[in-house]
Amino acid sequence: MKTSASEDLGCRRGDFSRKHYGSVELLISSDADGAIHRAGRFRVENGSLDEVPTFCGVLHNIHHHAFLFFSSVHQNYVGTDAEKNPFYLSVVLSDQNNQRVPQYRAILWRKTGTLKISLPYSPTKTLSVKSILSAMNMDRFEKGPREILNPEIQKVRGSVNFKFGVLYAKDGQLTDDEMFSNETGSENFDKFLNLLGDTITLQGWAGYRGGLDTKNDTTGLQSIYTVYQGHELMFHVSTMLPYSKENKQQVERKRHIGNDIVTIVFQEGDEVSSSFKPSMIRSHFTHIFALVRYNSQNDSYRLKIFSEESVPLFGPPLPSPPVFTDHHEFRDFLLVKLINGEKATLETPTFAQKRQRTLDMLIRSLYQDLMPDLHKNMLNRRSFSDVLPESPKSARKKEEARQAEFVRIGQVKSQTHQHCPWESQSFCSTFPYDIVCADSWGQSLLVATDTAGVMIWDDVQVFDKTIAVKQMHILEPQDLLITRADKGKDARLYVFRLGAIKRGLEERQLVRSKCDCRENKLEKTKGCHLYSINTHHGSELRIVAAIRTKLLLITRKHPRFSAVASGTESPVEEFQYIREICLCDPPVVMALVDGPTGENDNMICVAYKHQFDLINESTGDAYRLHHVDANRVNFVAAIDVYEDGEAGLLLCYNYICYYKKVCPFNGSTPMIQSNTSDFHFSWNQMPNAIGR
Repeated sequence: MKTSASEDLGCRRGDFSRKHYGSVELLISSDADGAIHRAGRFRVENGSLDEVPTFCGVLHNIHHHAFLFFSSVHQNYVGTDAEKNPFYLSVVLSDQNNQRVPQYRAILWRKTGTLKISLPYSPTKTLSVKSILSAMNMDRFEKGPREILNPEIQKVRGSVNFKFGVLYAKDGQLTDDEMFSNETGSENFDKFLNLLGDTITLQGWAGYRGGLDTKNDTTGLQSIYTVYQGHELMFHVSTMLPYSKENKQQVERKRHIGNDIVTIVFQEGDEVSSSFKPSMIRSHFTHIFALVRYNSQNDSYRLKIFSEESVPLFGPPLPSPPVFTDHHEFRDFLLVKLINGEKATLETPTFAQKRQRTLDMLIRSLYQDLMPDLHKNMLNRRSFSDVLPESPKSARKKEEARQAEFVRIGQVKSQTHQHCPWESQSFCSTFPYDIVCADSWGQSLLVATDTAGVMIWDDVQVFDKTIAVKQMHILEPQDLLITRADKGKDARLYVFRLGAIKRGLEERQLVRSKCDCRENKLEKTKGCHLYSINTHHGSELRIVAAIRTKLLLITRKHPRFSAVASGTESPVEEFQYIREICLCDPPVVMALVDGPTGENDNMICVAYKHQFDLINESTGDAYRLHHVDANRVNFVAAIDVYEDGEAGLLLCYNYICYYKKVCPFNGSTPMIQSNTSDFHFSWNQMPNAIGR
């Protein structure tokens, strides 16, 4: 029985495509006696798609922010909020953002969960603990935050560890009793275990044990263990756990694997034989099954994922087909999928409530243990001044002295250095000009500067400083460069053929001035202060230019126009003016939204005052999309996003990005009421610009 993927996944998928993550099915199986088992509803990922998603190997929600604290000298504070619930705050000054720019990073632990934030560092302005808590929306306290300097806290080493089940199933086995009763595996299964990790002896094992006995051999003699991207992984392998001939249900094996959130099922046999289903395993705890089959004919592994329907979507999506001939690539993909799957499962209501209770108990216990020390320790501070008798003037010497003081009182600094996967990487730290805008061109970048004109990144001048470019788009498939240059009444849109620019540079080293661009002006755009193009364009390029309160819609008459056929270097004649639309206020941000048919259902998103509106391109009718409830609004961007043929908008303002679906359309009227797929997220600092 299959149900609509949009109904089942719509409330959880956000901007994920249901194409990549399968449908939700009610899985039913029968045991050897013919009894029917209903395992519940599972999302099935089998990679049966035409698209081949790219595996990026990034772990979701990896705790790099926390790793900074485990590897650096940091400050810790405890207090109680207005409801008398204890909280715990850690703060570190770090420049580990690849930009050599110091910033404060803070983690706040409360019973409801953790909150992480980054704040700018200023050498002239002291940042207080209360100002950090205020940035985390904590302004009222029953007991104000007080610093604790306990050496044991600084010595803690952080590592997020995982235990996964591995169940061996022979060809034709359809019940969990049969699978758990396999005393040994096969040659192919042993080969798979060697791929997963190392075989370790449990007796005397000092690493992460995943609940296995390392003293008395009660859970077997050996197990499979590995370390992946800083995570310790222990595998509960069914054939390595104790086997009992008298116990048909193999309770000892089920006790471990049945209590794993994620279980790998290695099933022998070819594709036509009976396949594993989650309903074959009687467990209320396991939420994700990874079905692995090995094909000895082409030495490949095939992967299929079953996820209980309450588990949020997690990546990476399976390739199509989900067959891996590169075994190391398969190992990386599988481990990332398993880790992300367990982290996603912890967000389900069942685990979230348990985790909240556990976190609350830990924080209360920590608070009770540490509060007595506050009355005895004279090193307490309320702001980020250094714990030194005489504070050196040099910031570097101050930090060195501070670390020495921490070591003196028994606190250790680790040399571990971790980079966050999402942190920006410095592309160039020596570019001599301020960048106004840029766009990629082939393998390079076309950059508009504030004082030196426009140049290709490797210092090849394209336009001189007489033409001040404020916006640009490069459309390589259409051989077009679109720019908005100058300001005020002199501002206009210019259009160029990329091929003509390239030939001018190669043949004559031509650097164009404003005079050289007269033939490239779109004259009716005089006074234009903003423009936008349709990024999802198919056969027709559309441009909307804002001239104060007027919107001018422009299209290209010949989208596949050939420069050779025309004999002209300027594409200006290819553009035609369609209509004008009047607004009540000048737009600050714009985006074009393509309708599903392109027949009277294309829209323009505009932002002004305290709102985002949708304007119908054909009729000029306006629809309220989103109202901003804030005294001051800094509009950043509106980005059109398309998923499964449906349009949505990412509305960015102040510290917030708000995703709102605007399709499907009802005739020419967009359906923009609240949708379960709408979501929002916040930035630690207000961005200047956001692009796709």
